[in-house]
Amino acid sequence: MSSITNRDWSSHPAYLSPEYKSSTLRGVSQSLVKIDPELAELTGPAFGPEVVGPLDHDLTKNGRVNGEPLGERIVVTGQVFDEFGQPVANTLVEIWQANAAGRYVHKADQHEAPLDPNFLGSGRCLTDAEGRYKFYTIKPGAYPWGNHPNAWRPNHIHFSLFGPSIATRIVTQMYFPGDPLLPLDPIFEATPAAARDRLISDFSLDVTEEGFALGYIFNIVLRGVNATPVEA
Repeated sequence: MSSITNRDWSSHPAYLSPEYKSSTLRGVSQSLVKIDPELAELTGPAFGPEVVGPLDHDLTKNGRVNGEPLGERIVVTGQVFDEFGQPVANTLVEIWQANAAGRYVHKADQHEAPLDPNFLGSGRCLTDAEGRYKFYTIKPGAYPWGNHPNAWRPNHIHFSLFGPSIATRIVTQMYFPGDPLLPLDPIFEATPAAARDRLISDFSLDVTEEGFALGYIFNIVLRGVNATPVEA
């Protein structure tokens, strides 16, 4: 990879989105300085099979202590593409999420919902030769988040991908089709309207595993005019 194109900011949320109050505290307040990318941004990091454990892709198993995690089991799969529509092989995909009751395994989360002792809420995998990834997990619950009165986050899964270089790394969120909280969520709404559908997974009966888990497809484009929007 010898060069990169600029991000298409018409597909991504603005640095400052007033309805999403945290963005006004952490967003850019001064004009950005353009810096030409150097070799460090145009290469690596590279990850191999040694960074992934045998259960890292299966969140229904990697946190078990004394039984099955509670909630609706799902399969999330898709392909990772570069800006030219080519699959990105052997790239690290990491996810984290709330449990079925809408609570994260994190000391900062004091939501009065139960923790699941058998659910860790995080996982990772590498894409295969065709850029495909696959996770087994529990459908995350909605939760209150205090941005405004009676504010609730829609069901969502956080994704972090590195791609072939630092310049292609993105952090984004995957949502579920038909969620009534989507039009009420300032984080989702911060993404330009024309690109919001790229954040919503597709239900798939073909991916669904009979008697075990419902299936969802979420394809990810790392850069370019069809890029998956970054997290607001």
